[in-house]
Amino acid sequence: MPPEIDQFLSQGDLSELMRAIAEYFNCDRCFFYLRNPQTRLGRVPFCWTRNSQIPIVYDEDWKPEPQSLPDEDPMFAAALATKPSIFVEDVQTASADVLNAKFERENFGHRALIHGHVCYDNQLWGVLQPCIMDQPRPWTAAERGIFTEIIQRITPIAVAYIKQQSEYPPEE
Repeated sequence: MPPEIDQFLSQGDLSELMRAIAEYFNCDRCFFYLRNPQTRLGRVPFCWTRNSQIPIVYDEDWKPEPQSLPDEDPMFAAALATKPSIFVEDVQTASADVLNAKFERENFGHRALIHGHVCYDNQLWGVLQPCIMDQPRPWTAAERGIFTEIIQRITPIAVAYIKQQSEYPPEE
């Protein structure tokens, strides 16, 4: 685990963690979509971009997920099914059963990405997404391993954040 990423995970500093992840993976943007699996309300409270030309993905408030989202976005459907994270080397050449290229282009504008599934208790709690905007990007086995470890370590932080920040039923 890269020391800076380890430090921000240990501190629970999600804002700085987005920058550290993007810089480690040499990405243009990294954002974290968080969702309450009980209410299906979500938001993107953390986003880092390399420069001001890269669109920021950010939501001030919790809002309902579109009912059609799993049908429009195969990666989100896979995340809801708590399948492993998806490493996309090129949005333009990826299989249609992996992603909807038109949806990705219209909503995110990236060319390569990691769709990191943050799952706990057989439910989706978030998607961590570092991406490259203008070119394909192969993801090495070592990078995949590091990213999987990041997902494991960020999961309890995300669950705690969601339970604190959204209307989540109290545990019985």
